[in-house]
Amino acid sequence: MILQLEEDCLNVYRKKVEQTRKQKADLLQAMSLGEAEIEKILSALGERESFSRVEKLGGTLIEQLAKLEPVLDDLRRRRDERINEFLAVQLHIVRLQAEISGTINHGDPAAPLVDETDLSTGRLAELKTQLNELQTEKNLRLQKIDSQIKCINEMCNMMSLDLKKTLYEVHPSFVELERIKSMSISDSTLDRLAGKLHALNQEKKQRLRKLQDLGSTLIELWSLMDTPLDEQKCFDHVTSLISVSPNTVMPQGCLAHDLIEKVEVEVKRLKHLKASKMKELVLKKMTQLEEIYRSVHMHIDSDHEWQILTELIDSGRADLSELLTDMDDRIAEARDLALSRKDILEKVEKWTSATEEEGWLGEYEGDQNRYNAGRGAHINLKRAEKARVLVSKIPSLLENLTTKVKAWEKEKGMSFMYDKKRLLDSLEKYTSERQQKEEEKRRSRELKKLQEQFAAEQGAPYGAKPSPMRPLSARKPLGQSTNVNIVGGTPNSRRVSTPVSRKGGSSCGKMKDTGKTAASIPANYVSLPKDCSDNSYM
Repeated sequence: MILQLEEDCLNVYRKKVEQTRKQKADLLQAMSLGEAEIEKILSALGERESFSRVEKLGGTLIEQLAKLEPVLDDLRRRRDERINEFLAVQLHIVRLQAEISGTINHGDPAAPLVDETDLSTGRLAELKTQLNELQTEKNLRLQKIDSQIKCINEMCNMMSLDLKKTLYEVHPSFVELERIKSMSISDSTLDRLAGKLHALNQEKKQRLRKLQDLGSTLIELWSLMDTPLDEQKCFDHVTSLISVSPNTVMPQGCLAHDLIEKVEVEVKRLKHLKASKMKELVLKKMTQLEEIYRSVHMHIDSDHEWQILTELIDSGRADLSELLTDMDDRIAEARDLALSRKDILEKVEKWTSATEEEGWLGEYEGDQNRYNAGRGAHINLKRAEKARVLVSKIPSLLENLTTKVKAWEKEKGMSFMYDKKRLLDSLEKYTSERQQKEEEKRRSRELKKLQEQFAAEQGAPYGAKPSPMRPLSARKPLGQSTNVNIVGGTPNSRRVSTPVSRKGGSSCGKMKDTGKTAASIPANYVSLPKDCSDNSYM
């Protein structure tokens, strides 16, 4: 029994020992796991402290384990807090990155995974730095967006555009009343916003330039047509923009499309009014040009010119201001040309007047009844005296006129036209005809002389002779001058002609010398007046 008891006690002891060993082993394992976890947490937190401070706690394993648990719980709490801090920072980073990249529009980003092996403050500081950088980038983008939206708002006010519609075309988040989602700050949104701003700026510049052109045109048309100030005041807001820079802040609605259309309608109306007035002015200039050409005997194809001008004005292709300027240039050229022709035209007028007097003098001297004591005979006689003096100057006048015309044509490089004919041709034709008339007159005088000799020869046997008391010159009509006296300028002086010899010897001798006989004189010959001199057609 004692032995049995000892064996039972020994078994109990063994169990107790085994139990104690196992408890100790569990305690040691727990201590080891605790220390390992502490070491892991401290390593993750970046606080690699020696676990000796735990060993220094002293006491039994249970006491040590009891002292270790609060340390482990504290480290776990700190680890969890650090993880939550990392998670918050990383989640914020991911969200900012999604906003910047534009992927947030496809849904909220997934929660990031925290690396629990590295929970150090250094890593956390790096993440916070990254977060600050992203936040700064977001703030800069938001400031840029605000600035651009402000500019867009100003331009929409100037051009009377719908701001919400304009911003909605860029991104709907810009016009959301309730900010359920943050405003888009992605690169693509910024690009679209910048593109919209650029397009509106170009539209603004284009409208401003158009209004400035319209304003300048209005001022020009007002000045041209003397528009009253009351009508001009209606468009003061347009003319005030002529010298405005595109970067200047302008009043609201000053670049509205409706306003531009209104100004265009007004400009169109004034241009139509200007066209009618300019047409009248151009036609008036054309009439003035015709008068200048007509006054200096120059030809212009009026019908063709009128037709061209009318077609150009009616078609609307021609710039009436340029057309008017061209007409002014043509008028100036015509005046210069007319001034250069003035001296020649004066001489042409003298020559024309002299030829008219020459023609009248020829008719007058051919009139057998010009010396009858009729009414006005003395007036014609005085005119004939003056005409002879004027006709005597025709040769020198022709020579001088021809010289001047040739010099003019050489200087201008063009023919001198007078009533559609070249003046030199007219002068040459007149000179040729005059020479022919002189030749005919010379022949007539010779024939007349032969007739007188023949008459004297026939009357000699009958004793017919001119009276010595009345020389032949005395029988000449009153006021008729000889060739010598005309040249000398004394049309009233007379010359006594030599009487024909009674015997007619000399006359017969001349008849013999010339080979002329009575039979050679035409029977139907009509003698010319005796007072016709050599210069009757000068």
